[in-house]
Amino acid sequence: MRLAICLALGTIGGVGMWSVVVVIPAVQADFGVGRGEASLPYTFAMMGFALGGVAMGRLTDRFGIMVPVLAGTALLACGYVAAGLAPNIWAFALAHGFLIGFGSAAVFGPLLAHVSMWFERRRGIAVALAASGNYLAGAIWPQVVRFALESYGWRTTHILIAVVAVVLMVPLALLLRKPAPTAASGSGLARSATPAALGLSPNALMALLAVAGISCCVAMSMPQVHIVAYCADLGYGVARGSEMLSLMLAFGIVSRVASGFIADRIGGLATLLLGSVLQGLALILFLTSDALTPLYVFSILFGLFQGGIVPSYAIIVREYFSAGEAGTRVGIALMATLIGMAFGGWISGVIFDVTRSYQAAFVNGILWNLLNLAIVGWLLMRRERLART
Repeated sequence: MRLAICLALGTIGGVGMWSVVVVIPAVQADFGVGRGEASLPYTFAMMGFALGGVAMGRLTDRFGIMVPVLAGTALLACGYVAAGLAPNIWAFALAHGFLIGFGSAAVFGPLLAHVSMWFERRRGIAVALAASGNYLAGAIWPQVVRFALESYGWRTTHILIAVVAVVLMVPLALLLRKPAPTAASGSGLARSATPAALGLSPNALMALLAVAGISCCVAMSMPQVHIVAYCADLGYGVARGSEMLSLMLAFGIVSRVASGFIADRIGGLATLLLGSVLQGLALILFLTSDALTPLYVFSILFGLFQGGIVPSYAIIVREYFSAGEAGTRVGIALMATLIGMAFGGWISGVIFDVTRSYQAAFVNGILWNLLNLAIVGWLLMRRERLART
C-alpha cells in the first residue's frame, strides 16, 4: 500500500518535469524568444529539482517522508500559479526553478529512499516501481497538458495544474505518517557492500557517481526535452511530438520495472552499465532518419533502453552506503542526474540555434554517454579485480 501511494504521488507531482516540455513552442511564440531561451525554464526546473532533492532528502532523514511531501506540494502549487501569471520568459523560468522544480523533487529522490527502507530482498524492484511514477507522469501529463493547452491556453493550464496538485497530493501525503522501519528502530536494512569494496572512500565513490549521473543525463535529455520541438520543426506538429514523448516515457516504465528485477540479480552497477550501452545505441538510431514512422519507433526504443538508468543510482547508493544517510546520498546522486538533464536540455537548444539542426545535438549526447560508460565500466572492472585479490 505504501509503495502504491508513493507511485501515485510520483505520478501526480512529476508534472513539474514534463509540462514545460509540451509548452515550449507556445511559450517561445508568446514571449518572442529563441529556442535556447525557451529551453531555460526546463533547465531552471531541473536545477531546482536537483537542489530540492538534496534538501528534501535531508528533511526525510530527519522528519520522515510526510513533511517534505507536504512542503513540496505547497511549492509546486505556488510555482504553477506564478508561472501562469509570468510576464516574461525569465519570470516563467524562475517560477520553474525555485518553486516547481524544488517542489517536484519531494516526490522523487526522497520517495525512492523512503521506499528502500521498507524492502530488503526485493528492494531493486520496489525502488524501480517507485521511480516509475516519474515516467508515468511523463506518459500521462504531456497529453493532459496538450489538451488543456489547446482548449484554455498555457496560462490557464498552469493554474489548473496547481489546483490538481493540492487536491490530490495532500491527502496522499497524510497517509505516509508512519515512520520508516530504520527511523523507528535505528537498526537499518542491510547493505550488500561498502565503498571499500571498490577501493574508494565514500566521498570518492559519491563524486564518481555524480559525474556518471551528469554525463548519462546530458545524453538522455536530448530526446526527452526536444522531441516535441523537433517534430514541430520537421512539420509534424506538437501533437505528434507529445505522442512520441508519451510513448517514450510509457515504454520507459517497462524498462524501469525490468531494471528492478535485473538489479536484484546482478546489482546496481551492472544494471547501470547495461542501460547506458542501450541508451547510446538508441541515440545513434535518431541520427539515421527523421521520417515520422522511424521517429515513433526510435522514441519507443529509447524509452525501453534508458528507463532503468536513473533508478540504478538509488539502488547503488543503498548497496554501498548506510540506511541512515540514504535520503541525503540518494538526493545527491539524483541531483547529479538532474544537473545533467538541465544542462543537456539547455545546451541542445543552444546547439540547435547555432546549427539550425538537432543532428549535432544528438552527437553531443552520444559523446556524453561514452563518458558515462567509461566511468561505470571502470568501477565494475575495479570491483572485480579487487574481489579476485
